[in-house]
Amino acid sequence: MLTVSLLVCAMMALATADDADVTSSNSTSNASNNSSSTTEGPACPASWTKYNDRCFLFVPRGLDWVDAEKNCQSSKGNLASVHSVEEYQFIQMIIKQQTHANPMTWIGGQDALKNNVWFWSDGRPFYFTFWCAGEPNNGSGNQHCIEMNFGEHNCWDDVQCSIKLPSVCARNP
Repeated sequence: MLTVSLLVCAMMALATADDADVTSSNSTSNASNNSSSTTEGPACPASWTKYNDRCFLFVPRGLDWVDAEKNCQSSKGNLASVHSVEEYQFIQMIIKQQTHANPMTWIGGQDALKNNVWFWSDGRPFYFTFWCAGEPNNGSGNQHCIEMNFGEHNCWDDVQCSIKLPSVCARNP
């Protein structure tokens, strides 16, 4: 319970944190700023890749979930929310272009406020899921954040938020 309380307090502090506290470890993406999507509109910032109405950035530096979210906020975004299998595959593609692998990676889902009631850190509706079989399971009673690319099926797993992983940020153009 103390861990959940600390996580909630940390997330509340993030909402008011100064955007300059944590800098993004932006690496130049091999992907272009144009997506395979046919959606027109404003271009994404340098190093970000557009898909539909949002821009995505893979951050290879390992951070815990809260620091990864704060890092995304410093770039006017949030950890990525995922809303379709096509969008999930797109996110996997930008990760693979940079790493040539499918590393476990933070996305913006968490259930720290109430177990098994999942929210996206960007406030978008949580209706699409890609959980691995048997997940989410809240193992050891302390798994409140979502990692993607877990296991042989590269699906979602709920894990402890203190694990250091790369992450994917999303923002509007």
